Amino acid sequence: MNGRTRIKVCGMREIAEVAAVVAAGVDAIGLIFVKKSLRYIDPDRAREIVGKLPPFVDAVGVFVDQDAVEVNEIVRYCGLTMVQLHGAESPAYCSEIACRVMKAFRVRESMTTEDLAPYAGMVSGFLFDTFHEKMAGGTGQTFDWHLLEKLTPPRPVILAGGLTPANVGEAVRQVRLFAVDLNSGVEFEPGRKDIDKVRAAIAEVAAADAAALRLSAGS
Repeated sequence: MNGRTRIKVCGMREIAEVAAVVAAGVDAIGLIFVKKSLRYIDPDRAREIVGKLPPFVDAVGVFVDQDAVEVNEIVRYCGLTMVQLHGAESPAYCSEIACRVMKAFRVRESMTTEDLAPYAGMVSGFLFDTFHEKMAGGTGQTFDWHLLEKLTPPRPVILAGGLTPANVGEAVRQVRLFAVDLNSGVEFEPGRKDIDKVRAAIAEVAAADAAALRLSAGS
């Protein structure tokens, strides 16, 4: 995917921190509506946060195997522009959601492009995250990005899983990405973002994008 790599910061819970990451230049924030998550946010607080977002910043709701009716109620009540599904949601389920959908996959060696194909017409993008037996996301661990080389996703790719200011630039250089999804790697505790780390990660992404543009111009 050519052009600037987009940046989402997930697990946001504090209004002041949302304002700070938006001012730093992120393209989207993530709000987690999974009650067992340490980064859970209730719909009333999420609605307040979304109401303060400026134009062109997406509000992404994160869900795991929740009833589609409940998801759509939260989408409408909070004003979400996109949902991110981290469970075993089917293509038919995705088609029921009232806004754009990103479908998350926890990457294993056995994954193939055929696993993604049924979702091609139902979702706006594929988010690839670290596989964990007990966690749907937020592991703070990277996976072997080379596993993505054998895949040909039919929709744009978003990379998650243990991204930090120290490795996000390499991720952009190594993987064909549309966007990166930052979470635990830019926190000082679950649900609380370290704004200096967010700024540093944004700078690393911008540097990797600039290097790719120079390389493309010189080829």
